[in-house]
Amino acid sequence: MVKQDIFKHIEGQDQGFWFPGRWIGGVSMIVAPLVLLTGILLRIQFHFFFPQQLEAFEQHPALMSAAYNFFVAGNILLWPAIITLARYVGMRKSQWALWGGTFVILGLFARSFHAGADHFAFQLVQLQGLEMATKTVADSYGGFHIVSALNGAILFGWIILAIGAYLSGTLGLVRSIALACMSALMLGVLKGSSVVSVIAVLGLCIALVPLGFKVLKDGPALSYKTLGNWVLLIAVVIILLFFLGQAG
Repeated sequence: MVKQDIFKHIEGQDQGFWFPGRWIGGVSMIVAPLVLLTGILLRIQFHFFFPQQLEAFEQHPALMSAAYNFFVAGNILLWPAIITLARYVGMRKSQWALWGGTFVILGLFARSFHAGADHFAFQLVQLQGLEMATKTVADSYGGFHIVSALNGAILFGWIILAIGAYLSGTLGLVRSIALACMSALMLGVLKGSSVVSVIAVLGLCIALVPLGFKVLKDGPALSYKTLGNWVLLIAVVIILLFFLGQAG
């Protein structure tokens, strides 16, 4: 049985307002996976385990900072993409969308928490030296935190959402499998990159980037004036948030 395209299914219907909207959702689908992939590739040359990651930071602080910042930025930017994907899946397979979307977003929260621990560990390298930082991380590795309960969400959320994407006709079989590959992306504190990491995030790009362009076309185009105003507003907001963040 050939699955009907979900976009043809909603053609002609009054979609009204939905959050975060096709522009934020579509751009997120295109940009976030590419930003995440950039972070993965920047640190691929170093072994993924934490002692080697800390050593790499000591020797290449700018490169490793960029790699981890790109990774966490891509992770944060993914939330509109996941909500948008869940919306389209939910039009036909609401339970798959509900559980898959919820689990994936909880997993994004967990990875952001891990990124905070990564940042603190790198600061220890600068403040106390590599040996002390490595010992501190090793002694505290595996310490309990409530966020560790979300590790299962990281592992299974992508698979659930990918199954829903296929069953609903939102994604084809190949791109659904590519989306499910994200469950193989390493999780935890100071986890670097491996070949599996590259495959996982490439799968995310294959699944979401073309869908992002399709989402952007799923409605009337913005005028150049409106587009320019949005770009200006976003630039001002980003600059303002940056300086507020630097102020502590």
